[in-house]
Amino acid sequence: MEVMPTGWRYRFASAAGVTVLTTGAVAVANHPQVQHLLVSLPIVSRLPATTLSNGDLSLAITTTLFVVLGACVPLFKPQPRRRLDVLSVAEKRVFLAVVALAAIGYFDYTYRLPRTTLLLLGGFLAILIPVWFVAIRGRPEGGAGRVVIVGDDPETIEDVLDTLDVPVIGYISPPPPRTRDRDRLPPIGAPDGGRVIGSSGLSNLECLGGLSRLVEVFVTYDVDTAVLAFSEPDRAEFFGTLDTCYEYGVTAKVHREHADTVLTSDTEADDLVDVDLEPWDWQDYVLKRAFDVVFASVGLVVLAPVMVLVAVAVKLDSEGPVLYSQERTATFGDTFTVYKFRSMVANAEAQTGATVSDEDAGGVDPRVTRVGRVIRQTHLDELPQLWSILVGDMSAVGPRPERPELDLDMQSDANSWRRRWFVNPGLTGLAQINNVTGAQPKEKLRHDVTYIRNQSFWFDLKVLVRQLWMVLVDAVRFVR
Repeated sequence: MEVMPTGWRYRFASAAGVTVLTTGAVAVANHPQVQHLLVSLPIVSRLPATTLSNGDLSLAITTTLFVVLGACVPLFKPQPRRRLDVLSVAEKRVFLAVVALAAIGYFDYTYRLPRTTLLLLGGFLAILIPVWFVAIRGRPEGGAGRVVIVGDDPETIEDVLDTLDVPVIGYISPPPPRTRDRDRLPPIGAPDGGRVIGSSGLSNLECLGGLSRLVEVFVTYDVDTAVLAFSEPDRAEFFGTLDTCYEYGVTAKVHREHADTVLTSDTEADDLVDVDLEPWDWQDYVLKRAFDVVFASVGLVVLAPVMVLVAVAVKLDSEGPVLYSQERTATFGDTFTVYKFRSMVANAEAQTGATVSDEDAGGVDPRVTRVGRVIRQTHLDELPQLWSILVGDMSAVGPRPERPELDLDMQSDANSWRRRWFVNPGLTGLAQINNVTGAQPKEKLRHDVTYIRNQSFWFDLKVLVRQLWMVLVDAVRFVR
């Protein structure tokens, strides 16, 4: 059986194919006989047959390769799309490349393509590149079935099966947690940890293995839809599945009755609703990331002298490190390390046995140092997080990240808490400018989800400006 290559092998093959096809297309389009054949057509007869040679041709090929490869970047990921979807996406990327090349010609740059060459190139690539991406995918195993179920609960899986009106390839189920009734969900000792779920309603549904085979199943069977059917997943299983769906372009769905922990479009009338794996448009994401980089870079440069003074003050005031690090929850339930200027005595939590959220610990806490009171009141302790924004662990605006252990506590108070894990955490957010902290999980979740649904560049600016104003007010109050 021929299957689509995965990982870097696919990326290399697809990029190499585009490179060869584009170079060949430019060379053929630049041939004098092909040029004269084109201008013999009545519709383009007024265009002059123009050919390039030597250095001009090499420069034109280099420019064309740069533009076409850049336009085709989304196609270089081994995403198991339908063949018609591949053709559609490839045609759109070729159109984008041709428009970009035409724009270069419009500005009359010296390395532009002649109009006749551009017309021929566009026609060649509109055929060659879509055919190439379909050809390297291979033939998926199985017939019309393109849906898999990923879950651990037989009742939820049966609810999904009752709802689906398309063939289902099978289901993927992780090994049962230690706390679960193993007689109800007996393991079968599969090498990858998967198990057959013991339910009479699922006797005709094939077990495809455990979560370690998720990528293999997606690519081998050309899956386009994965339906989640979890009842007691741990964070790695749940968000790992969503992350894999996002990475491989697979639509994730969930039964409406079990959609309390994911972001959904909330517009479908069906029992199965789509999970918003990327709730923002890619244009918004690119603009947001660009803004984060500029914001963090400018902040680090402008505030560098202030950060040096704070570091010296922290070191002179009390023994211990200048920076304090914590693990915080990131996108899809992952974790990252966030840094702050230390505002408490060293090993404060170990000494008292208390775990206090940085948003909730007040200035009267005896563990807070003299300098700590100042930098907390003026928010200077947060400045090292500009580095986290610069490297992409955080955004300037987004749901404020919490400690993993506090996240678990908050989930018990707000069942939909995990919805806020679908986007990068932020230095500030809608909850913070409304003075809502982790001590109010339901209210905080409401603000965070509202932000995720309404995020835009201008919305981020409004939140950030309001937060900067609040910081300024707090600083003035402290000075007084």
